[in-house]
Amino acid sequence: MNDRYDAGAAEYGADQYELVGYDEYGQPVYRQLPAQQQPYDPYAQQGYGYDPYATGRQQPVPPYDPYAAGDTGQQPPTPAYDAYGTGTHQQHGAHSPPYDPYGRTATSGQQHRVAEQTAYIPHQAGPVEVPQTQDRDERDYRTEQFAFVEEPDADSEDVIDWLKFTENRTERREEAKRRARARVIALAVVMALVAAGGVGYLWYAGKLPALSSSDEKTGTGTAVGAQKRDVIVVHLHNTKKGGTSTALLVDNTTTQQGTTVLLPNSLALTGDDGTTTTLAKSVDDDGSSGTRDAIDTVLGTEIQGTWRLDTPYLQNLVDLIGNIEVDTNTDVPDPDAKSKGAAPLVRKGKDQTLSGKMAVAYATYQASGEAQNAQLERFGQVMQGVLRKLTSDTQGATVTIQTLGMIIEPPLTDKDLGAFLAKLADLAKGGDYRTALLPVQTDGTLSAQASSSVVRDVLGGTAKSPDKDAAVRVSVRNASGAKDNTEKARVVLLNGGFTFLEGGTASTAATSKVVYADAADKENATEVAKTLGLPSGAVAKGEVTANADVSVVLGQDYEPASS
Repeated sequence: MNDRYDAGAAEYGADQYELVGYDEYGQPVYRQLPAQQQPYDPYAQQGYGYDPYATGRQQPVPPYDPYAAGDTGQQPPTPAYDAYGTGTHQQHGAHSPPYDPYGRTATSGQQHRVAEQTAYIPHQAGPVEVPQTQDRDERDYRTEQFAFVEEPDADSEDVIDWLKFTENRTERREEAKRRARARVIALAVVMALVAAGGVGYLWYAGKLPALSSSDEKTGTGTAVGAQKRDVIVVHLHNTKKGGTSTALLVDNTTTQQGTTVLLPNSLALTGDDGTTTTLAKSVDDDGSSGTRDAIDTVLGTEIQGTWRLDTPYLQNLVDLIGNIEVDTNTDVPDPDAKSKGAAPLVRKGKDQTLSGKMAVAYATYQASGEAQNAQLERFGQVMQGVLRKLTSDTQGATVTIQTLGMIIEPPLTDKDLGAFLAKLADLAKGGDYRTALLPVQTDGTLSAQASSSVVRDVLGGTAKSPDKDAAVRVSVRNASGAKDNTEKARVVLLNGGFTFLEGGTASTAATSKVVYADAADKENATEVAKTLGLPSGAVAKGEVTANADVSVVLGQDYEPASS
């Protein structure tokens, strides 16, 4: 290979070129000698050379400007750059461009020194000449022409992206931790609120062992006595058979609970004259006003008004609201049937649809041998059925009451009654309504159960039964042979204002007797015989049972009053 380059150099004349050395590729590098054969001195100060070890002042290298004014067409000698710093050479007549190892041609002007740039004579047929004229666009500088311009490094962008990704991931982790802590705190707050709400509910319901009190709270955090209640007493008058049935309609506005409290006719009351009487006798003798006051005294209530409901109005009310549904507990015969074998008017069963006539027959029915409480409970079923069917709209309920044309006793008005029944109807539809029977002992006084479960919890009052000694105590023994006569006699005596004492049964006797022990009780014994429908000749002085003022023995001649 070296021989070939030597041959190429010989073509141009050995006296024109001088071997300088070899580049990094192993190719020879020549330089052109000047016109006069001057020896090559790499450290000599030449017009276009550079001597790094020279002590003299360096000559500046004039920049080459092809467009400079006064250009004669001849270009100044182009100094060749030696990668080894040994100097430059000149061509006569032709200017050799500096060698760029990256295949780029350097432009005019002072060039930066780059270690890879060397000048050499390529292997070609003739000398390389630079065109004298070139278009300006072709000579424009471009970035890719300079080896010293740093190319953008893709790796640097990758590093930046990685840093951003790492930073974003760290931020996401921190944000996730913050959210997790927030969720934990929120969960703890919710659990605390739930626990507090549970304790609050138990406190409100009076179910906390440390706070509940059987005589202070029932179903609400408000003391029983402090709860607000609206109470109306309703008397159902049987216009065909006689007798009355009484109930209290209670709206507890504090607990949102409605209740019908059934009052037995044997309930002992204190009359206007201070004597002891019964609820049934008070309704007949003292009227609505006197009975209302007597009930307030015994039960500790505050009744706002009295609703007199005769059976014809009850029938019209049921027909007006479109019948009612009741779970009947017995068959009720048709009172207008001409034969005993006729089909019952009301049949026993669940969800029986009752018309107005059927509702009245069921509410007033008392089978033979049944206590009055059985009939009273049927009356309560009918009343609750009416409330479930009645509209909850105040104006609509008022129109219904006004349509009936009843005479409303003061201070109650038709608007007050309509608004009151609408509230109870809303409670009945929502399942917040019940019926309770007031427990009464055989002598008409309130039992301990009545004082705790109904009087205090439902009515919020205090039981104040009349003194037992205030009424004449009558002991009844049944010797008639008919078991039902005992109950019938009890009802009659209680309604007459007497205190009934159960005397048991005895062997059959033909005649009835009414016995008193103290002469002061003779008048009372005579009144007892009259109340039972016995002749005055049945009254006699004799021995009476313990704790009784008058003793009665019912014989076969006893004929109880028809119910």
